[in-house]
Amino acid sequence: MMRYLIVVILQILLISAQAQAQADIVVVVNPNSKLTELTQQQIIDIYMGRTQTLADGSKLVPYDQPMDSAIRVAFYQSLTGKSLASINAYWARLLFTGRASPPRQLSDNMRLVDILEKDLNAIGYMDSIDLNDRVSVVFKITIDE
Repeated sequence: MMRYLIVVILQILLISAQAQAQADIVVVVNPNSKLTELTQQQIIDIYMGRTQTLADGSKLVPYDQPMDSAIRVAFYQSLTGKSLASINAYWARLLFTGRASPPRQLSDNMRLVDILEKDLNAIGYMDSIDLNDRVSVVFKITIDE
């Protein structure tokens, strides 16, 4: 039991250290996308399944970071003020009722960049330190250190 408690405490410390070392989070799209800027509320609506199409009617495809990544925790906490557990419970309810599907999960920032480069309707978020000319920023979340 003591060993389990120590492992849990170390995991919490590791996640905290990763979150503190993390750069700002940017919401990104393909540079040729019709999206040029979004508000915080629009991003919340996209990532909470309330908005699924662009103004022209084309389908919007949001992408998420890995389930237990520090960036995912920081993204939802900063954006919605809710914990990742609350977000997961929200999506579980929506999936159960069949009303919406959660954003597609990716393995890392570079995979996101590859997808955004090929899909004009894709949107995702990433550490600002990984920005390059293959993506365009539509919103920035400043992480307090």
